[in-house]
Amino acid sequence: MQAHAGSAPHSRSRAHTLFLLALGSVGVVYGDIGTSPLYAFREALRPVAGNGLVRAEVVGLISLMIWTLTVIVTLKYVLFLLRADNHGEGGTLSLLALLTKTAGRHAAVLFFLGAAGAALFIGDAMITPALSVLSTVEGLKLVTPTLGDYIVPISVVILVMLFAVQSWGTAAVSKFFGPITALWFIVMGLGGVNHISDDLGILPAFNPYYAVLFIYNEGYVGLVVLGAVFLTVTGAEALYADLGHFGRRPIQWAWFCLVFPALTLNYLGQGALVLAHPETIANPFFLMFPKWALLPVVILATFATIIASQAVITGAFSLTRQAIHLGFLPRMEIFHTSETQTGQIYLPGVNTVLLFGVVLLVFIFGSSEALATAYGISVTGAMVVTTVLAFEFLRRRWRWTLPATVAVLLPLFLLELTFLGANLLKVHDGGYVPVMIAGAVVLLMWTWTRGTKILREKTRRIEVPLPAFIKSLEKQSAHAPVQVAGTAIFLTSDPDFAPAALLHNIKHNHVLHERNFILTIKTANTPRVIPAERFSVEKLSERFSRIEMHFGFMETQNVSHALGLMRKAGHKFDIMSTSFYLGRRKLVPDAQSGMPMWQDRLFIGLANIATDPSDYFRLPTNRVVELGSHVVI
Repeated sequence: MQAHAGSAPHSRSRAHTLFLLALGSVGVVYGDIGTSPLYAFREALRPVAGNGLVRAEVVGLISLMIWTLTVIVTLKYVLFLLRADNHGEGGTLSLLALLTKTAGRHAAVLFFLGAAGAALFIGDAMITPALSVLSTVEGLKLVTPTLGDYIVPISVVILVMLFAVQSWGTAAVSKFFGPITALWFIVMGLGGVNHISDDLGILPAFNPYYAVLFIYNEGYVGLVVLGAVFLTVTGAEALYADLGHFGRRPIQWAWFCLVFPALTLNYLGQGALVLAHPETIANPFFLMFPKWALLPVVILATFATIIASQAVITGAFSLTRQAIHLGFLPRMEIFHTSETQTGQIYLPGVNTVLLFGVVLLVFIFGSSEALATAYGISVTGAMVVTTVLAFEFLRRRWRWTLPATVAVLLPLFLLELTFLGANLLKVHDGGYVPVMIAGAVVLLMWTWTRGTKILREKTRRIEVPLPAFIKSLEKQSAHAPVQVAGTAIFLTSDPDFAPAALLHNIKHNHVLHERNFILTIKTANTPRVIPAERFSVEKLSERFSRIEMHFGFMETQNVSHALGLMRKAGHKFDIMSTSFYLGRRKLVPDAQSGMPMWQDRLFIGLANIATDPSDYFRLPTNRVVELGSHVVI
């Protein structure tokens, strides 16, 4: 009896935790997909409404939307991909980091796939806030038409305020994200339920036959419509990317218990409303609500879109940090905005770029209708990349046979390729924007990885193997450097060779500390590294030791904190008598380097804007010594 009595509170506690995590995931994970009803059905109707609405077209459209949510979100992401995690973390780069362990000769292909997926997500992070906020603020025109001329300025003010508060962190307001977005889904669901009875002829949309029939009958127009239909699943990638924040079960429970039913009911309600009142085609979402409720719904929708925008901005910060640690991008300033939540970070450089891009998109396109044509390519492209990486995951990690893997993923891959092809039809109408954004990001990643590889190869030619260097020091007598008290730590990316800073220190200062550590920082293919595996120490001689520190790609690479762990483990040295030596390279472009001159200059530009290593690695600033050298690249 006692065991049974004790298990009841434990079960209640687990259920309470699950509920809170599920509620939190509603705000962060589903914020983006929750704003799709504002514009998805409206945009899908436009290509087929020119010659008047046909009942079969409306039913077919709603059927397409329901089954797109079912196949893409429910089957692919909620039930399948959430299980393909890297030690609890999800997302394109997390999957890529896991697959590189067994990549072999496919490493280059996997890199470009991962870079493309990450770049497309960055494009999504620019377009989503612009589209979501514009579509919401446009609801004010239904409240009072006089505000029509102020839609763009109001949207820009909201967006500038959103990006301005990013440095404060989301800790203070994130606890409200879940309840507000949950209320938004409930209001959407009730709005749909209230109108389904307008025309019960919308209910056959549950039958996928009508979705297939629509595509078959519409031909080319059907392909154009598919591009708009895919707007219903914008934000699905966030499901996977935010896996580590909430876990699989809370995200699944939130989808099946609230999000999926609310979206389905709302789309059914919009379809029934348009069938019964064709004049509502201009803005079926907001016209679902009575006039007295319109302003409150617009205000609630504004909060929901701000939360959705916050989710993709936070996702862009997290993805950029992963890309930096995996060596795809140069070091950038990363600030933690929470003392307890390591995932809450702020990157001022990324924030500035996103703000500039989002505001520019609002001014260029001016309306959600125009901007919707630019949307979709980044989302569908990212989904195709994820499916390809999932193929490799099933084969390499889960050891599935080739026929089984093809049987599961080929239908999904072909479906997503169809959606991608439909969205590519919109390239000339604005779809070039996400393509250009993604192309620019891939170019930056490719240039940085290629340049760092060439730089590493060039410096290695003039470097001295560390064992040989230590041996030569021991043999010197007359010209031996003067030994000084204290400890010196030399940072290097290659522990097998003597760091340039060490060579320059002996050459110019003619001194050597009594204790010298060659420090290399490695990024693991896992999100986090346990403290017991944070560092390893190898003694090379009486005066030299080699330290290797390990950090996960989701962690801040805090060397000072790791040295504190070393002291606790018995490696005694006084931080106040320790000096950190860094090599500062002055890069000079060279047409014969292996990269074109423009790419040389781009790489040097990226290297020059990279964050100072002493700040990035959290070194004590008053203990850092930098020694420079010229390198032709």
